[in-house]
Amino acid sequence: MMLILSCPPSASPCGGYLSGSGTFSSPNHPNHYHDNAYCVWQLRSVGDQRIFLTFLYLQLENCCSCDYISVYDGPSVGHRYLGKVCNNTLNSFYSTSNYMTVVFRTDGSVVGRGFNAEFISTLPTSSGSVDCSSDSMNIVVKRSYLNSLGYDGHSLYLNDPNCRPKISSYEVIFRVPINGCGNIRKFVNGRVVYANALRAFTSNSGEITRQSHFKVNVGCRMAEDSVAQITYLVSHHDNSSITGTGRFNSSMDFYTSNNFYYKVTEVPYKVTLNQYLYVQVNLKGSDSSLVLYLDTCVTSPSPHDFQSRKYYLVRNGCPVDNTYWAYTSGTQHYARFRFRAFQFLRATESVYIQCKVLICQASDSNSRCRRGCNKRRARDVGSEHDSQTVVLGPIQLKDPEKKEEGNPNPNHEQDKA
Repeated sequence: MMLILSCPPSASPCGGYLSGSGTFSSPNHPNHYHDNAYCVWQLRSVGDQRIFLTFLYLQLENCCSCDYISVYDGPSVGHRYLGKVCNNTLNSFYSTSNYMTVVFRTDGSVVGRGFNAEFISTLPTSSGSVDCSSDSMNIVVKRSYLNSLGYDGHSLYLNDPNCRPKISSYEVIFRVPINGCGNIRKFVNGRVVYANALRAFTSNSGEITRQSHFKVNVGCRMAEDSVAQITYLVSHHDNSSITGTGRFNSSMDFYTSNNFYYKVTEVPYKVTLNQYLYVQVNLKGSDSSLVLYLDTCVTSPSPHDFQSRKYYLVRNGCPVDNTYWAYTSGTQHYARFRFRAFQFLRATESVYIQCKVLICQASDSNSRCRRGCNKRRARDVGSEHDSQTVVLGPIQLKDPEKKEEGNPNPNHEQDKA
């Protein structure tokens, strides 16, 4: 909720010098920040490491030129500009040196609850990296970095020492199941975090060693957004595509009926106006502790603009279109829904549908996935739970004279909600 203050409160101190790893937040957080704030934080990593910065919570004025956060790759605002954070953009940033500068600016009118950010000292990508999907964790360590510490690739192991790496001339690579090899799954501020530890056997002589203890914590903070995009056209169109963005892997498919037994394999999927379309969104992987929730589905005649001519099927879990019905949402690792096919007026050829699904912990009975319809603004969702984006399409409307061809009952069963 945003608040317009008629009399601005007195400004409280903000900004400062921070080192190592930790968190920082806007003035008065989680209460509302003040007008005309200007806060500068200078972050410094441990030793010659780099800085990873991520925003755990964000609620600013809905105006990117009014209240915003700027991030710079160095010890001052004169260094390379990494980007701006505003509205509901929960971005993450990496520095290329051991310094990063964060600036928070607000104007003189509308205020929000601000932000909470976390910064972590991390190895530079030239030394190592980690990447995760809903199926696997991939850890890469450069042999040149290990050699500089007196270790080789054969001495490395994870929490489960039976998981062994592949070793090339330049890299040591662990490709392990996301729920195996000693990976630990945690939920931090509503986000899924997978963590492990990389260690090395020391070469020793008898009871002593002159090598420093080697331990590197590795982890993945699963990414934020996933939007399922469905396209159906009045005229001919290109072939269909299914893509997943973010750390979790998800997919989305059409099915022929509300039994959800048979996927639609026709490309493009030819439908008639008012025909029921049955859709299933899946979270790939074997993590049974996660569930999917259908949060928001919005339609548009353009794949690049979901603001100018938007039409909602469901918004914040609340049905808007009277043909939308969710069969399963918030209780399984998949979500299922149906709606009737339609087209926009004024001779638009295409209809694009974007659906945002939330990812929650199955055992959390108070999660957003279990609370159902939420009348609050959609921007609060991103700060509480992970979400996922996938793309599906196209659907092509049949010519009226071919309406019945190959399908005497295009609506299938007219099932009731």
